[in-house]
Amino acid sequence: MIDVRPFASLGGADHGWLKARHHFSFANYYDPARMNWGRLRVWNDDEIAAKSGFPPHPHADMEIITYVRTGAITHEDSMGNKGRTTAGDVQIMSAGTGVRHSEFNLEDETTTIFQIWIEADQRGAKPAWGARTFPKSDRSGQFNVLASGDTTDEALTINADAKVLAATLNAGETITYRLAQGRRAYLVPAAGTVDVNGIALNARDGAAIADEAEITITARDDAELVMVDSL
Repeated sequence: MIDVRPFASLGGADHGWLKARHHFSFANYYDPARMNWGRLRVWNDDEIAAKSGFPPHPHADMEIITYVRTGAITHEDSMGNKGRTTAGDVQIMSAGTGVRHSEFNLEDETTTIFQIWIEADQRGAKPAWGARTFPKSDRSGQFNVLASGDTTDEALTINADAKVLAATLNAGETITYRLAQGRRAYLVPAAGTVDVNGIALNARDGAAIADEAEITITARDDAELVMVDSL
């Protein structure tokens, strides 16, 4: 089963400094059919204007993964962490018992991100933050795990039985991903148009995938993919 959610159908808001589109119910956008996809709770497609951002605010018991598509995002939190994450790289925050953080685009250009929230496996865990550079060459023609609850993965560690993956495909290239029984995937092309098990998916559309043992993705043109595999 593949449920395509066209970008034009997503909820959203335009705050001037922030243009946000929501794959799932979030803030003032509510759709009872799009509350979550298993443990995946939020997938926001954000455009943040230069020299603006999110002031300090709290989170708890949520795994928050930020995939930077263009520009850079600067993070600072109540644990004393501070870091700048650039295009193609990833930061994670395990909110656990509670943490306050800010995220600002301090650049001279618009920053675009996917921000993904996954429900934590263990409530009340110790909060943590981390960031890492992932060379795009490592995900060329294959999925590369960026964040995972499996500590054997060469990835940022999150407190959830989930994987956040990325791949880049040249036009005409195909990759296949095996989805274990009982698990779900949510796939979004950051760029490019692809066929997913024969179904067309345009840039920034979402595909909610379940009951598919194999996911075969063919790029119609050069594509950048981000996907969550979770319960």
